[in-house]
Amino acid sequence: MAIPDFQSMMLPLLRFAADGAEHSVAESRSPLGDQFGLTDDERAELLPSGQQSRFNNRVAWAKVYLERAGLVAKTRRGHFKIT
Repeated sequence: MAIPDFQSMMLPLLRFAADGAEHSVAESRSPLGDQFGLTDDERAELLPSGQQSRFNNRVAWAKVYLERAGLVAKTRRGHFKIT
């Protein structure tokens, strides 16, 4: 399976945060990867820059756009909470 785009990750990420607790972006990656059925190789695939995995980048962008929409709030660096 191809790595989903960040738009496809937005609703699953929002559902992950639905318990109202503070979550880190890092802890959200594993459940999202499992939900999309991604292999370890797909999760480790790097962006062309070679600095970050494509999957981690897309999870981070999904969180950014959920913040911009007012659906989650940044609580501290790398952490968020549903609003």
